[in-house]
Amino acid sequence: MIRTITPVYLTDEIRTIEQTVFDLPEPPDLMEKAGRATAEIARKYFVLNCDSRILVLAGPGNNGGDAFVAARYLKHWGYAVTVIFNGDPDRQSQDAKQARLAWQGGEENIYSEIPGTANGQKWDLIIDGIFGIGLRQDRPMAGQYLSWINTVNAMQKPVLAIDIPSGLGSDDGSVYGAVINADITITFISPKPGILTHYGPQYSGRIIICDLDLDPVAILPPRAWMINRKLASILLPPPRAANSHKGSFGSIGILGGNNGMTGAAILAGRAALHAGAGRVYLVILATSAPDVDIVHPELMMRSPSELFDLDTLDCLVIGPGMGMDEFTYGWLERALDTDLPLVLDADALNHVAFHSELARKLKQREAPAILTPHPAEAARLLDTDTAVIQGNRQIAATSLSEKFCCQILLKGAGSICARPDGTCFFNTSGNPGLSSAGTGDVLSGIIGALIVQGQTPEDALLLAVYLHGAAADELLKRNNGPVGMTASEVSNAARLLLNDWIYKKS
Repeated sequence: MIRTITPVYLTDEIRTIEQTVFDLPEPPDLMEKAGRATAEIARKYFVLNCDSRILVLAGPGNNGGDAFVAARYLKHWGYAVTVIFNGDPDRQSQDAKQARLAWQGGEENIYSEIPGTANGQKWDLIIDGIFGIGLRQDRPMAGQYLSWINTVNAMQKPVLAIDIPSGLGSDDGSVYGAVINADITITFISPKPGILTHYGPQYSGRIIICDLDLDPVAILPPRAWMINRKLASILLPPPRAANSHKGSFGSIGILGGNNGMTGAAILAGRAALHAGAGRVYLVILATSAPDVDIVHPELMMRSPSELFDLDTLDCLVIGPGMGMDEFTYGWLERALDTDLPLVLDADALNHVAFHSELARKLKQREAPAILTPHPAEAARLLDTDTAVIQGNRQIAATSLSEKFCCQILLKGAGSICARPDGTCFFNTSGNPGLSSAGTGDVLSGIIGALIVQGQTPEDALLLAVYLHGAAADELLKRNNGPVGMTASEVSNAARLLLNDWIYKKS
């Protein structure tokens, strides 16, 4: 399976791959390939005609060299191309210098400033080749290049970014001073973490991968991959047999819903039903807990002691709306002592963060557990602050996984699934509509439901995360935007989508 899905590489890993290729007896011209691919994407995906005017911003490094090559092809194809370059020619790499000289060899001008709008100049496309993956946090965007970025963003014209939007951290998705707001990013060899998580999804636009005719996996085995539709298809459960019954699809227990938060547990329970669990046992801890869910009476209400006395459970989801009192501490401890797979969310995570004995039990248990923190919960678990978590989400996720010997889902823009062996998966589905109460509870229910139906916890997590986000993406189209999307809608949409995928309707 690993050979069939899309790898994700850090900057240093990309450099290793590139150097391996450069050391070949007859290395391919990667800059020429990258520049031509950029030009072809510009011609294919943007509305261009013979009168189209294209502004190309070329930086001082190899990203700028790619931009010069793209400009040369676009000019050859008949477009009006203006190139802006303000670097030191003597400090360019040999490849970037050759690309610049090839452009100038066609007697083309190079400008040092973006032409002002006072002369009526209008651009049909802007190509961002200022900085690529080499930009560092200790050298944020400044001076002339900062001015270029601010000018381009103010124009609100279509933008194609080369490899990564300039100003975006390749490894962490942080903004280094300012960042180009791209409509499309063509990224080379493989996607980078920075375009997949944190601010990456906001500024990268549509991501198009161009491998430059390389097989990076054969050169350097990856430690991270994308969660996309292709991977989700591989992980889908098979169609259901005609001779099946509720026992064929497992039993899940969900514990949460303390005073004022009963909805969280109910949402998780309903999501588990919609995701196909055969039986859902729901413990609502509130003192005035309902005896039945009127909307879904299929949910079987139990007390905490009754839940733990069941011998048919296949997975426990602990935490949605659970609260932080001594009573809930005891039931979480009881859950940690079982040999069942666990999905820990919300206040279950906070209990672990604040009680070292629970953390020790979690790390030492042999049965699998999945932790699903948002950035603030992750910060509590690592005894740091949210800014540190968001500053490098991949490191935070892998650190959590190592600390607790569990699978981790670090939620947020570009959610990251991390495993104790250090491998990571970056989710590519979802949108801001998920920024509403209860969507995390729905996700926990989906994860648990897939586990009880026979998926390994590893596969269940990846499929659930993508399905959850894809359901929100369907709602985005249906609702004409993300505003007002509710957790209940996501649960229903996930059910429809899962059936479509399993039974090959879409």
